[in-house]
Amino acid sequence: MEQAPVAEFALGATGGLPASVSFGVGCRIALAASCLAPVPPYTRGACQAGLAPAWSDAIMDLPADHRKRVKHYDEFGRGHELTFSCYKRLPLLDDDQRCQRLAAAVDRAVCRRGFSLLAFVFMPEHVHLIVFPEESTARISDLLYAIKRPVSYRIKEDLIASRDPLLGELTIRERPGKTVFRFWQEGSGYDRNIRDRGSLKKMIDYVHFNPVRRGLIDDPAEWKWSSWRQYEGGSDDMDAELPEIYAVN
Repeated sequence: MEQAPVAEFALGATGGLPASVSFGVGCRIALAASCLAPVPPYTRGACQAGLAPAWSDAIMDLPADHRKRVKHYDEFGRGHELTFSCYKRLPLLDDDQRCQRLAAAVDRAVCRRGFSLLAFVFMPEHVHLIVFPEESTARISDLLYAIKRPVSYRIKEDLIASRDPLLGELTIRERPGKTVFRFWQEGSGYDRNIRDRGSLKKMIDYVHFNPVRRGLIDDPAEWKWSSWRQYEGGSDDMDAELPEIYAVN
């Protein structure tokens, strides 16, 4: 699959778009009737083609008095650092195939639910995403649903097909006669507002250095399931298996 370039933005003192912005091409956005419907042909870069990055103006330059008034998580013009965990914080993402499932779901969901993905890391038992709503109707709850449900569904199918005993560990008896498969911990996880440019850059570093702080690696470049290399290498260092991001410079 041809790799679309990373969209890079240099954030100046006043925010806004730089003179040159690189977008992925070949846009084909086809909304599925539900997140479990067959996935239509999907081209990386679909969201970036022709999309004005609202976050570069909105999130970076909100006046101080406006920042104090904004409290709702879905208020347009706010970035979000999202954290959600695997069931019982088990290291269920210590598996490349499952991470590939998650990466594909994130790529589709941010596009179809009206968000930009600014940074991410997949840890063995939890996920960090930094996102920004590009549309006033974008909802964090919709984004998380569009990521978590198809991942859980497809991983369950993988476990059934391979007769993996993990299926039994993740099948929970809710009440007599009813069982459910749980890949994700119940609840929406954590949603932290990002209020300004400085906070955004600190949060991106925090996300990228998560595997280092845990002692899993010595250098963030060694962690495959992270946007670190897209920031360091730009479009020349993109991995087709990773979600596409807007790199903040």
